[in-house]
Amino acid sequence: MGEKRASLLAQELGIESYEDMLYHIPHKYVDRTRLYTIGEISPQLPYIQIKAKITTPTVTGVGKQARATAIAHDGTGELELVWFKGYKYLTSQISPDKEYIIFGKPTVFNQKMNIVHPEIDPYDANARDRLIGFQAIYPTTEKMKKAYLTSRLISKIEANIFNSLHGRIQETLPAWFIKRYNLIYLHDALYNIHFPQSPDLLRQAQYRLKFEELFYIQLNILKLKFNRKAAFQGHVFSTVGNYFNDFYYHHLPFPLTDAQKRVIREIRSDCGSGKQMNRLLQGDVGSGKTLVALMCMLLALDNGYQACIMAPTEILATQHFQTISDLLKNTPVSVGLLTGSTRKKEREILHEALTDGRLQILVGTHALLEDVVHFRNIGLVIIDEQHRFGVAQRAKLWQKNTIPPHVLVMTATPIPRTLAMTLYGDLDISVIDQLPPGRKPITTHHVYESRRLQVYKFIRQEIEKGRQAYIVYPLISESEKMDYRNLEEGYENVSAYFAPLGYSVSIVHGKLKPAEKEEQMRRFAAGETQILVATTVIEVGVNVPNASIMVIESAERFGLSQLHQLRGRVGRGAEQSYCILMTSYKLSNESRKRVETMTSTNDGFEIAEVDLKLRGPGDIEGTQQSGLTCNLRVANLGKDGLILNEAIQAATAILEADPLLEKEENRTFASQVKRLFKTRINWRYIS
Repeated sequence: MGEKRASLLAQELGIESYEDMLYHIPHKYVDRTRLYTIGEISPQLPYIQIKAKITTPTVTGVGKQARATAIAHDGTGELELVWFKGYKYLTSQISPDKEYIIFGKPTVFNQKMNIVHPEIDPYDANARDRLIGFQAIYPTTEKMKKAYLTSRLISKIEANIFNSLHGRIQETLPAWFIKRYNLIYLHDALYNIHFPQSPDLLRQAQYRLKFEELFYIQLNILKLKFNRKAAFQGHVFSTVGNYFNDFYYHHLPFPLTDAQKRVIREIRSDCGSGKQMNRLLQGDVGSGKTLVALMCMLLALDNGYQACIMAPTEILATQHFQTISDLLKNTPVSVGLLTGSTRKKEREILHEALTDGRLQILVGTHALLEDVVHFRNIGLVIIDEQHRFGVAQRAKLWQKNTIPPHVLVMTATPIPRTLAMTLYGDLDISVIDQLPPGRKPITTHHVYESRRLQVYKFIRQEIEKGRQAYIVYPLISESEKMDYRNLEEGYENVSAYFAPLGYSVSIVHGKLKPAEKEEQMRRFAAGETQILVATTVIEVGVNVPNASIMVIESAERFGLSQLHQLRGRVGRGAEQSYCILMTSYKLSNESRKRVETMTSTNDGFEIAEVDLKLRGPGDIEGTQQSGLTCNLRVANLGKDGLILNEAIQAATAILEADPLLEKEENRTFASQVKRLFKTRINWRYIS
């Protein structure tokens, strides 16, 4: 391959070696197992291929009107072949005496059957093996197409690689393992992925490559988990004492759900085991994660330890602080708040109380990570909305104590089970899958933009009852002038309708200074304004129980996860709440599916499963930072859950018998794990 094309492959697809090329997997296949005769062809057929001779092409017209035509004939009829570009080289290659394999989509023009821009290959034994079967279609980019680095050329490159390797593809699984799990060998799998010899061999090839990919990811993750549990001792929370019991029996705002009780039991069991806890707590919007977190912190206090909770934004940290302070207001527990805007004098007082142990619970942002923050004895670290923090940032919290504290990671973004097992396989996972009693399900409606006036009238009716409303616009990027203008125009339209009625409107977006943003949010939270026009900056960390309406403008431009998070801003009080998805009439199939999903269910886990199938794992919020899902070359977590389960069982069985992969029969596994994951930082004790 020439230097330019090699450079383009590296830039566009990250392909720099034979291995990279062999694992550039086709995204679909075209069935070329049948050869038609020209007499059998009709325009109703999909792509077809024939074996025929071709007359010398003739060029007619000039400039943009120029085209080349030729006639294919095989004794049963004639077929016109047409090219509008790229025909100069082609016409010099065609010989009227030779037979060719012609492939394309038949159409009728001027009462003649033709194929526009057909694929043409000389018919010989080599071509028959390579072309007549299931043809792989490869993903390419616009830049590649402009350089004629097409799917067809990639197929030729793959064929050349197999010819040059002569079967010397090193096996990556032991022979006993291949036999036990009924897999085909790696060389056969790779060859049949690119040049399927039959539908059954293609299925076997796909299974082998998907299983192996997911198996090694799980083997690496679970090996770290096995070793971490063996290596790290944890603080033992052996006592359930006065702090926990006093709160549980005298200050609990409402009875715990069965799901909350189950999760607290799981956390208590971890913290009493003598091993360091690393647990992920998943809970849908409004499921009561903060209450569970607080009760776990009280458990730490009962055993003589301090606890902290770290949130990604000041708004969310302040909200946690207010919620926890309100819940503990009639108890002796001391709670502090540390953020970037905490004044110097307040910081000094906080630091002193933290160091001597008088301050028991600290709530904060990344300011908690600063070197000047010293705990007397930190026993439990809770990290909220963990995808907002980098792994290295979270690791700093570990250095706050000689024995690593227990870690509880919380996320309000429901993660599909297959994705959670891959991203967080080294974590124990707890799920709160019930809402507190008394919460009314949010009613979601889909409305077209032409009915905006009716939506405004509905908002007015709710405001007259004393409620408040959000109206959210899709400001996807701060540089998109069109989006910004939409927000500004929306604010003007909303103000023009509601201001004469005596109602006030706040506006919040990313371009506001932090102080302005905080003031606008404060006014809305205090009920001084009735409507908040905003971008997705309100997606996380806003809690206004009096707000009962969420209107999402241009809802088709949001992902499912975002729509669900935005909807979760309402429904926090006792009143019935509503989410209105406003869209244009022109909706893609995917957009329509998202809207239908939102109107049919409030279950965040069900929504996350649909999102995974629609958009793939790399787009789900919070997964990109993992470095796992983006690097899947063959498997698809939205479709391959069963294979993932089998891979987990296989990896677990091996590690239970040989946690360090030291046995002779497992040497191949050990070397492969080392090779595949050598570039990844080993944060084995961090979520």
